[in-house]
Amino acid sequence: MSGDSKLILAVPSKGRLQENAFAFFARAGLNLAQGRGARDYRGVIAGLDDVEVAFLSASEITRELAQGGAHLGVTGEDLIRESVTDVDTRLVLLTPLGFGQANVVVAVPQAWIDVRSMADLADVASSFRARHGHRLRVATKYINLTRRFFAGHGIADYRIVESGGATEGAPAAGSAELIVDITTTGATLAANALKIVDDGIMLKSEANLVASRLADWNPRARLAAKAILSRIAAEEEARTHREVRVLWPTAPVDALIREVVDKFGLILVGGERERGRTTFHCPAKAIFPLSDWLVAHGAARVAVGAIDYVFTPQNALADALFSKI
Repeated sequence: MSGDSKLILAVPSKGRLQENAFAFFARAGLNLAQGRGARDYRGVIAGLDDVEVAFLSASEITRELAQGGAHLGVTGEDLIRESVTDVDTRLVLLTPLGFGQANVVVAVPQAWIDVRSMADLADVASSFRARHGHRLRVATKYINLTRRFFAGHGIADYRIVESGGATEGAPAAGSAELIVDITTTGATLAANALKIVDDGIMLKSEANLVASRLADWNPRARLAAKAILSRIAAEEEARTHREVRVLWPTAPVDALIREVVDKFGLILVGGERERGRTTFHCPAKAIFPLSDWLVAHGAARVAVGAIDYVFTPQNALADALFSKI
């Protein structure tokens, strides 16, 4: 790459993942557009001339990030953990995006009533060859994740059968005894008479915003990344907080304000002592206990509202990136 090349942002090229990625960036004021329509694999972000968008499959995004061919990308953690062995030296997982959730799991036939845990499976694996003349077979697309997970549970006497199609059908077809696959609800597994082992969730995956440590982080790309990440951080801060406006019958004392700020992790963003008004930003999960506390301590009215964006000098996402490249 040249010393002043644009930042490359890789996003899914089709389907629900693309729709969710577009919506995620749009909430942060980053409107993605494909250059000549849906069949164009290059695009832009409106207002950010130093960014080029590459529309790729999720597996291609993972590969490009790992090789430094893209600066930022949206892809599933399951693909990252499966296909990139040295994740920490190549990638920075900046933030989960709230979509594409699924679990990589170990599933066995429901008829195996005595197999409820990985320890039970280890017992089966150790005696399976003697009884059946071949090792326990595991059908999966997640070869590396399976090897690491099984090794962690002391299971070594098995054989992986690479799955090129519908993995959940392998036990019924007789090509494997159990499977490792990704699932969202478990309904497909149940329909194929399979059950998830109690401690067999290998990975809770979702789409992540990921940065490549090997990309050409020239000054132009760094500035573009800072612009993108500041907007994402501003939307994330706003989405996870609420604005709380409090009317007091008399001006609140400083000690009361300090107490409520410390107790609920608030940020004081405005106060008019003489009018008995204060405004806080509050974590969304604390809204109801906070409101109860304020009323119990004399508040006459507590109004709660959504926030669009919160911009601050600190940017945890940018700091996480720039500290590692």
